[in-house]
Amino acid sequence: MNTDKKTAITSFDVVVIGGGAAGLATIASLLKRQPNLNIALVEPSQQHYYQPGWTLVGAGVFNQQSTVKPMASLIPKNVSWHKSATATFNPAQNSVQLADNTELSYRALVVAAGLTLDWQTIPGLKESLGDNGITSNYAPGMAPYTWQLVQQLHHGNAIFTQPAMPIKCAGAPQKSMYLSCDHWLRQQVLAKINVEFCSAGAALFGVADYVPALTDYVEKYGITLNLQTNLVAVDGPAKTATFKRTMADGSNELIEKHFDMLHVTPPQVAPDFLKQSPLADNAGWADVYPDTLQHKRFANIFALGDCCNSPNAKTAAAVRKQAPVVAENLLGLLAGKNLRAEYDGYGSCPLTVERGKIVLAEFLYGGKVEPTFPKWLIDGTKPSTLAWLLKEKMLPPLYWHAMLKGREWLAAPIYRDNLPTARHAKANTGIDKPGS
Repeated sequence: MNTDKKTAITSFDVVVIGGGAAGLATIASLLKRQPNLNIALVEPSQQHYYQPGWTLVGAGVFNQQSTVKPMASLIPKNVSWHKSATATFNPAQNSVQLADNTELSYRALVVAAGLTLDWQTIPGLKESLGDNGITSNYAPGMAPYTWQLVQQLHHGNAIFTQPAMPIKCAGAPQKSMYLSCDHWLRQQVLAKINVEFCSAGAALFGVADYVPALTDYVEKYGITLNLQTNLVAVDGPAKTATFKRTMADGSNELIEKHFDMLHVTPPQVAPDFLKQSPLADNAGWADVYPDTLQHKRFANIFALGDCCNSPNAKTAAAVRKQAPVVAENLLGLLAGKNLRAEYDGYGSCPLTVERGKIVLAEFLYGGKVEPTFPKWLIDGTKPSTLAWLLKEKMLPPLYWHAMLKGREWLAAPIYRDNLPTARHAKANTGIDKPGS
């Protein structure tokens, strides 16, 4: 048998790469608008994860099982599911080759490939994860170990790390720390635990309006804040972590810290198959216009979610707003119309500062604060019980039964008629008729 032979597949209207939140939400938004659309999904995983829930799994609020569903249960029946990884993009031929040598052709392509957790960048981390007190809520199935460590720790050193941007949910490294501290405070052992936050960044949080409330909790829990301090190596058996600290004069020094618990947020990069493709920018991310999410060089390609280079926070809340924009613009493109739907950079980060309270950060491109609710109901710059109830009780069903089903509550696109003509439907020839 010739394994190099490609299998030709009839052209689809749309091929979607990735069955995560971004891919499934976009499929739902497309089918809501055009139910007879011929769509193929490329996704090798058999399971789908509700990743925003892992912070609460790591704090004993959710159980792990509630954050996982079979992929098959979430894919519409009329979507052709290809259970293979993506190998190569061929945008000039309007086709994608899969790892199993299947070739899919398309009229339009949606890249929702997520990102890669780059554990290997930090020597000693991958082989130590899940043992020796080393955990990460970012790793599938690891959050229960985080909760186990939190419950078992009664004294010693607890270190929480954050790498350089971009990462998904920039507040998640802190969320785990605050909830852990809250548990230790309630158990009256926090005074015996030295808690450190080691972040490669120069600020506690990227949007200044939310920093005062977070700083109050850093002080409340007695957390030692180490900014511009990046994890570079781990020795699990010795329970030591090595950090590179950037000094005021720009010089660097290496610091070794002993830990009893180490919660690591790994560096995060674009997937290799995207990074090495014609769709990538210099950093490896899908190169899109930040307003329309249309690719800058290939007009019948769109990208959204963690894999694209739009300068928004990489969160599920961003995806919820991006998916309808991609659906509107893609269908407009296929109909030969100008692109009108615009994404404004909305992102949200519910910062779990204690069990029962959240600082609800919501913002647009440029860090402009953009609350969904009136200030009298939820003031996002202050800890709120109602915001906690929103995250714990409302957001999971909103994710499973609205966002992944094309129900776009509070997620309608913004429309603008004066987008630059370079981004209009005719920008790329050869897609004006089905099957071309």
